[in-house]
Amino acid sequence: MRLHRLEVAAFGPFAGREVVDFDALGADGLFLLHGDTGAGKTTLLDAVAFALFGVVPGARNEAKKLRCELAEAEQVTEVVLEVTVQGQRLRLVRSPEYDRPKRSGEGTTRQRAKCSLSWVGETPAGQPAEGLTRIDEVARTVQRLLGMSADQFFQVVLLPQGEFARFLRADTAEREQLLERLFGTKRFSDVEAWFRNLRQERMRELEIRRQTVREWVARLSQAAGVEAREEVSSTWASELRENADAEVARALAAETAARKAWEVADQRLQEGRTFVEQVRRVRVAMANLQSWKEGEAERRRWTAEIAAARRAVPVAEAVATEERLKERLAEVQQNAKHRAQTLARTKATVPELRQEAGALREEAGALSGLVEEGEQQRRDKERLGRLAVQADQASARAKTLGTKLAGMPARAEELRSRVEAATQAAAKLDGAQARADELARAVTSANRIPAAEEAVRAAVEVQAKAVDLHQEARAHLLDLRERRLGGMAAELAAKLADGDPCPVCGSAEHPAPALAGHQQVGEAEERAAAEAERAADARRQQALEARHQAETRLGALREALLGRTAEDLTTELAEVRANVAELAELAEHRERLEQEQRGLAAETERLTEQRAAAERESAKAEAEQQALAVTVAERAQRLDEARKEYEDVAARRAALLARVKAIEELAEVRAAVVVAEERLAEQRETVAEVLRRAEFKTVKKALGAVRDEADIARLEEALVEADRAAAVARSTLTEPELAGITGDEVVDVEGAREALEQASAQVESAVAAHRAAARVAEELASLGARFDTALRKLAPAEAEAAELDALTDVVNGRGQNARKISLRSYVLAARLEEVALAATARLRTMSQGRYSFVHSDAAGARGTRGGLGLDVLDDFSGTVRPAKTLSGGESFLASLALALGLADVVAAQTGSALLDTLFIDEGFGTLDAETLDVVMNVLDELRAGGRVVGLVSHVEELRQRIPTRLKVRKARSGSTLALHAG
Repeated sequence: MRLHRLEVAAFGPFAGREVVDFDALGADGLFLLHGDTGAGKTTLLDAVAFALFGVVPGARNEAKKLRCELAEAEQVTEVVLEVTVQGQRLRLVRSPEYDRPKRSGEGTTRQRAKCSLSWVGETPAGQPAEGLTRIDEVARTVQRLLGMSADQFFQVVLLPQGEFARFLRADTAEREQLLERLFGTKRFSDVEAWFRNLRQERMRELEIRRQTVREWVARLSQAAGVEAREEVSSTWASELRENADAEVARALAAETAARKAWEVADQRLQEGRTFVEQVRRVRVAMANLQSWKEGEAERRRWTAEIAAARRAVPVAEAVATEERLKERLAEVQQNAKHRAQTLARTKATVPELRQEAGALREEAGALSGLVEEGEQQRRDKERLGRLAVQADQASARAKTLGTKLAGMPARAEELRSRVEAATQAAAKLDGAQARADELARAVTSANRIPAAEEAVRAAVEVQAKAVDLHQEARAHLLDLRERRLGGMAAELAAKLADGDPCPVCGSAEHPAPALAGHQQVGEAEERAAAEAERAADARRQQALEARHQAETRLGALREALLGRTAEDLTTELAEVRANVAELAELAEHRERLEQEQRGLAAETERLTEQRAAAERESAKAEAEQQALAVTVAERAQRLDEARKEYEDVAARRAALLARVKAIEELAEVRAAVVVAEERLAEQRETVAEVLRRAEFKTVKKALGAVRDEADIARLEEALVEADRAAAVARSTLTEPELAGITGDEVVDVEGAREALEQASAQVESAVAAHRAAARVAEELASLGARFDTALRKLAPAEAEAAELDALTDVVNGRGQNARKISLRSYVLAARLEEVALAATARLRTMSQGRYSFVHSDAAGARGTRGGLGLDVLDDFSGTVRPAKTLSGGESFLASLALALGLADVVAAQTGSALLDTLFIDEGFGTLDAETLDVVMNVLDELRAGGRVVGLVSHVEELRQRIPTRLKVRKARSGSTLALHAG
């Protein structure tokens, strides 16, 4: 992964839009991000994280406050990042959720979070050419390409030194949380949980099987009527079944004997009951014949009563119809009398009444048109009232609008003058501000001149000392070289050996080799002096360059003054700034004044249109009122003539129609009276004829013979039943099986019945005993089979559960697990060991071979879990020390080494090995100069591998060492960025 470009707008302390070109910034492989405290150095790292994942590291993400409070209301808060991942260049644009001022009115509105991802260059296969705009789709794509989560990215790209210092000193539980978050060992936790859940499930199943066996034992014991046992086997169940089968055989023999005795007693009782029934039938038949003979007279009377009732039915019906017609005639006569009295037409005939109703109906029909005109007259009068009110209101509104329009020209002239003044101020503001900025820079330069002069004097002194020291070193080197040349013969003689040729004369004999004096100089001394002379010369050159730079800076400051003093510049700057403030205040109101000017013109036009509309409305209402008044007057004359003595025409017409209805109803009633009289006369003749045919002398006798249909049916049924009973009795006495029976015989049936009851009780007892024994045997057979099945399944389940229980304890760090390390902790310990090995290589280099990490997987104190121990080995003492005993600088070295090692391991673990950009945040202030050199060498190795390393630090020495720097400047109006390239 390599960063190319970052843009932040209204984000954190950055009020405007700032751009970071990482391609230019990381061209040398190493750059420094520095600035004042709170300027926003870490915010740039937060912006990178936010663009990729939508969150920022640590507690800052919980605050949910990413928008700059100094930003303009129209400025959109967003972060734009261009990055290359897996060979694909992406452009990410992301905005957080924040509250912005409403575009109209007061208050704020919630701006929702937005995100987009587009490809720079060729679009990958399977991806939309227009890019992605859904937040969840962008998140999945970024995580898939990076191969790591947000937490992992924060640890391997944005190296937070403080967290790793805490990681060094953390206990096992805290260290476990960080490693689990980075390496994603949840699947191993899931395996542990899976084993625990499986064990619980198997134990529940085992307990269910055991409970099942216990339940079968209890049910077998209950069925067999014996005490339940704690320890049982299949043999016990077999014995119970055999005993039950023997009991069934004994009960079956007893049942067979009882059934035979019952059959003999039942036959005797049936024979006695048959003879008794024959005697009873003879007696009943004789009694029924005697009773039939005695009721002969009564049956003749019933027959005559039934015949008379049948003949009287037509007479009763005709009389009932006559009574109903009498009632109807009386009713219509009373109604006709009442209606005639109401209309005062007691003697008018039906034709006369109908002729009068027709005439009145024609008169009412002629008034229907005038009724409609009456309704229209009422509506027109209401309309006249509304038109009068409408005309008055429109006229008053026109006068009010005219009064408002009269004051508009003066207001327009005043606004025009104020807008011209604000426009002129806005035109002058840029020039005045530029002049103020120029004077401010000149004042700053004037204030820096004393320090620059002092720097020049100090540089001159340093250069003089460096020159003196270089001359002394050079003189010392020349002296040593001269002395070495003088003793060169002794130096060569010291290398001669017998038999070897002399390098000067070639002789193999060395009779008088030269001897070294007490001032003899060797090659090592001369080399050391030469190194010292070169070092002194380098310091002299550096001092000369420093003096030249100091003089150049002083000259540039003096040129910026243009021959003026600091007091003159300060006075002029105050005057210009006052002018700028005055112009800015005027220009600030220009837009508002222009808006008021436009609003006034629009209001004038609107009021003019409203006044014209009101005048038109008033004239229209008055004209319509005059025309309608003429029509109302003409219609009123016609309506007054037509209504006569009534309130209006509608009331007169309603009265006519009501009298028409009453007359027509009276005619109908009188016609009904005539019809009722005719029907009553006809029915009286019908009654006389029916009475004659029924052979009754009077109506009274005929009505006296009437009987209810139920009574007639009862008498007829009694006659039929008597004849049928006599026929049955005679048939019974002629049956062959009753021959010779007189009805006086006596039979003892009670003794036979008692004998049968005793035999039945014995049979029932034997049957119940046999069924109970069979039921017990059947139940024991069924329960025994199930008990055997449950017993066979229990043994392998117990063995499997015991094996699973032991394995679950081992996986979860208990039981036979001697180190008390769970599977997840074991995996984390392996990862931590990889991290320790990777970090040790850098820690030994940065600590000059003194320290290395030591990982321990031993169990903790008092049986606590182990596997995540991390200490340091001190090569000076040869002992393993806790990380808490390291000094501040040593802790920084260890933290940095651990962070870099963890980054390498996590990158390799997640498959995102190409991490081309790293950021290291703070911590360099605890290092001495020599250790800082070593750390910088390690960082040089990182960038030598093609990485870009960004350091975030306040340390001044890093500014001298790193030529490419990005400075974050803090100001009241918001932070800004400045790039310095060496």
